[in-house]
Amino acid sequence: MFAPFELLWALIGLVLTIVATWMEVFTINPPWNWGQVGVVVLSLGVSFQVGAVLLTGCVGGKNAAALSQIAYLVLGLALFRVFEFPVFTQGGGLSYVREPGFGYLLGFVPGGWLCGYLAFQEPPKLESLAFSSLWGLGVIHACGLVYLTLASLLGWLHTVSASYWELVLSYSIFPLPGQLMVVCAVAVLSLGLRHLLFY
Repeated sequence: MFAPFELLWALIGLVLTIVATWMEVFTINPPWNWGQVGVVVLSLGVSFQVGAVLLTGCVGGKNAAALSQIAYLVLGLALFRVFEFPVFTQGGGLSYVREPGFGYLLGFVPGGWLCGYLAFQEPPKLESLAFSSLWGLGVIHACGLVYLTLASLLGWLHTVSASYWELVLSYSIFPLPGQLMVVCAVAVLSLGLRHLLFY
């Protein structure tokens, strides 16, 4: 049975994940370069989607994080046909299980759960929340890579033009620096929220 607090955070996490899927992460150039080139906005090449999963775990706990991501998967796979709302980055529907990135979406459930579990093992500190988020991110990538490997070996991916290693680069290696910066932001934001909410 879920507590009302967990259900509320699961709903918040679901909405955050859907909205964050479409929000690209940006940063600015270092201040010591502002005199020469001014302030330049730079894309990190990732969305806030993973950050929403980890933030839900760090603030809402393990059950809220897992439940929100189960709901996210159900919405994307089953209800996409009804409303035609693109829940995932490339749409949705049952055929999405043949997309190379689907394993990473599956990894949101255990990744969010582990992040939430670790985040509540001790009173909130920046280091422990960053540690929790890193473990959650690691699980997301591990699930994604396992799924990608099995799907490639069995030949049931939609993407036939890209090689396995190109897919690994696109889905795991290239997004990692941006996602690590998102982990830092999640740790800071969740620490502030945990102190603000007194838990």
